[in-house]
Amino acid sequence: MIRAEHIYKQFGDHQILKDVSCEFDKGKTNLIIGRSGAGKTVLLKILIGLIPPSSGRVFFNETDFYSLSKQAKRELRMQIGMLFQGSALFDSMTVEENIRFPMDMFTNYTQKEKENQVNHCLERVNLTGQNKKYPSELSGGMQKRVGIARAIVLNPKYLFCDEPNSGLDPKTSIVIDELIASITHEMDIITVINTHDMNSVMQIGEKIFFIHEGRLHWTGTSAQVLSSRDQILEGFIFASPFLQKLRSNMSV
Repeated sequence: MIRAEHIYKQFGDHQILKDVSCEFDKGKTNLIIGRSGAGKTVLLKILIGLIPPSSGRVFFNETDFYSLSKQAKRELRMQIGMLFQGSALFDSMTVEENIRFPMDMFTNYTQKEKENQVNHCLERVNLTGQNKKYPSELSGGMQKRVGIARAIVLNPKYLFCDEPNSGLDPKTSIVIDELIASITHEMDIITVINTHDMNSVMQIGEKIFFIHEGRLHWTGTSAQVLSSRDQILEGFIFASPFLQKLRSNMSV
């Protein structure tokens, strides 16, 4: 379980997050949604320790992350996998070297153990045999899958994804969504996804957190999104013509 309690974040005179409390469930895809500037990206960065809150606490199970020593934070971060918006692969490294990077940084695995784990992760994301290619030789969707392989190479307990479908076509986005969801369930980990993609919300949104103007405005499931009569949530969700039509069909 990851739990955020009374999170505030202020940059200068600008209050970004205002008393946000939420709990992210194990074995589920937890989606943070909201308009640009609502504070969802800042919340994600606070959860993974990239920026501290102005006030409030973040718990991983019952461990208060921001009260830990530097070494203890490092040890906890080894349990966290991160998929960045642009995949963030190293252009000068091969696929294999990119995936192996966290093991090189944080483990004492033998070369054979690293090789086996790389191959296992490549198989898991359906990229078997792509070890020696460079990111420039891969499509955007394949790069994203390499990013997922790198994120899970240390068998994390927690997986964070920042706009995983950014820049992808709809068909590839569905593949990435399904891959993230299946890994979440098979590994029984806590997955937190920051997204603006409403197709992702409807496809894999098991628990959804809607951030509006820096506050947690609504929490529910994808099914509850469609039946909600919250006007602010409706204004955000049903800006999509596709979802307007879906909702209309459901009400017939």
